[in-house]
Amino acid sequence: MAVSHILGDIVAPLNTVLFDFGHDAVTWAELLGFATGAVCVWLTVRARIANFPVGIANNLFFLVLFWNAQLYADATLQVVYLMLAAVGWWSWLHGGERRSARKMGHASARTIVVLLLLAVPATWGLTVVLTRAQDSAPFWDALTTVLSLAAQWLLNTKSYETWYFWIAADLVYIPLYFVKALYLTGIVYVLFLTMCLLGLRSWRRELVADRSTAAAALVRS
Repeated sequence: MAVSHILGDIVAPLNTVLFDFGHDAVTWAELLGFATGAVCVWLTVRARIANFPVGIANNLFFLVLFWNAQLYADATLQVVYLMLAAVGWWSWLHGGERRSARKMGHASARTIVVLLLLAVPATWGLTVVLTRAQDSAPFWDALTTVLSLAAQWLLNTKSYETWYFWIAADLVYIPLYFVKALYLTGIVYVLFLTMCLLGLRSWRRELVADRSTAAAALVRS
């Protein structure tokens, strides 16, 4: 696959420059992915826009890790995340009314239905592609890729429902990485799952507080 060759050319020098310090490359990638990933999710839980640049660094580290583990969909997903992170960064800054900062809110029922309907053929199609590419876990790799892309889309629009998709993806990621002997990454995703649950609660509280403030302002007016 042409994309595979291109990504291979990207990953090889990254691996040499970033991780070749006389130690195992995957271990370094896992450690750096752990650090940046944990910070990124924590910033997202706090609804801080800094989650995007930290997330971009995390994408680079995981790109190397997943490519070495032959999880090609996860590796390619990191490249997609780089582009989506740039879009999300702009959206949080200027995606509100009159290009103001975007406010936290809910995704429409139509958006959720469309994402769920698209997930089925997208997972099937990606599974076929990954099977031909000799991916080590084609179906599960495809499923987590599709769930993660949907979650990232909702995060970019600062929608509360993003947490449900991240949680669903993490519940698949955790056993997948342990089976692949990526133990540190598996532990990282247990942490991510815990933080996603905290994010679900934190964002719900903020939405309730915003509604209360808006209702109070309406009464005063």
